[in-house]
Amino acid sequence: RERRARFVGKNGACNVAHKNIREQGRFLQDVFTTLVDLKWPHTLLIFTMSFLCSWLLFGMVWWLIAFAHGDLDHSTRLQRDPGEGVAGTPAGFVPCVTSIHSFTSAFLFSIEVQVTIGFGGRMVTEECPAAILVLIVQNIVGLVINAIMLGCIFMKTSQAHRRAETLIFSKHAVIALREGKLCFMLRVGDLRKSMIISATIRMQVVKKTASLEGEVVPLNQIDIQMENPVGGNSIFLVSPLIIYHVIDKNSPLYDISPLNLHHHEDLEIIVILEGVVETTGITTQARTSYLADEILWGQRFVPIVAEEDGRYSVDYSKFGNTVKVPTPSCTARQLEEDKSIM
Repeated sequence: RERRARFVGKNGACNVAHKNIREQGRFLQDVFTTLVDLKWPHTLLIFTMSFLCSWLLFGMVWWLIAFAHGDLDHSTRLQRDPGEGVAGTPAGFVPCVTSIHSFTSAFLFSIEVQVTIGFGGRMVTEECPAAILVLIVQNIVGLVINAIMLGCIFMKTSQAHRRAETLIFSKHAVIALREGKLCFMLRVGDLRKSMIISATIRMQVVKKTASLEGEVVPLNQIDIQMENPVGGNSIFLVSPLIIYHVIDKNSPLYDISPLNLHHHEDLEIIVILEGVVETTGITTQARTSYLADEILWGQRFVPIVAEEDGRYSVDYSKFGNTVKVPTPSCTARQLEEDKSIM
């Protein structure tokens, strides 16, 4: 049988495609989140176009103000007779903005106003109140664009999934005996020294099921009880930990044996680790999944923590290494029945 597609990839990406969304306008109601969710090329394109469009728009406004006031005519006369007037203007004439001769110079003045890089020879005079009003409006618009774009770039560079890239899971999960019971086990670790605060971990089994009424649920999500060395779902992730699930009568893995394990193509176990990043206070989530052929029966993870020179060291080269251990080749149900008979 062909193995079904993953619901969650090994890197934590959800393998779900959203199609035929009729209400596309909902995305525009939260423009900031939409910008943050865009890919980097699209974000940079919008970032560049927002500035260029605002510069061109206000450049056109400055050119219209100069044209309406007659600054362009007097500038043409000045170019024909440079000796006329004082300080670059014909005698007795005060322009709205000095040294604007064409749309190009109006565009340059628009850039100078919005990014405040220095006016040079072009500046607003007291002659036109409308020019002063446009100056104020353009400064406000420029500040708003800067705030939105810089906030968007900051959020994209500090997204929570970046921190999740240093939270690692073992490539394979194992099933072996622990305290006389069959357990599903995996190893999780954090590569950074900064901790994940209030870290919690949970698991779900995703498989295709059918109800008594004949309703088929292609992706039925079933929570399974987790156990870890410190009890409960909260973990202290200073060093790699082995997280395990006891396969009992309430477990979806209760009737799985090594003989039929790899025939469960629809079986997928999802592991979700959540916590708060110590340095930024942002909540992050790391995910992975295990298919039937990624579960090793009768194996156990090798120790990777050792005490050296008064401190504990972790050898991550052995993070996913396993060794074979004696394990019954039967289901947890059969193992429990055999124990009750004995």
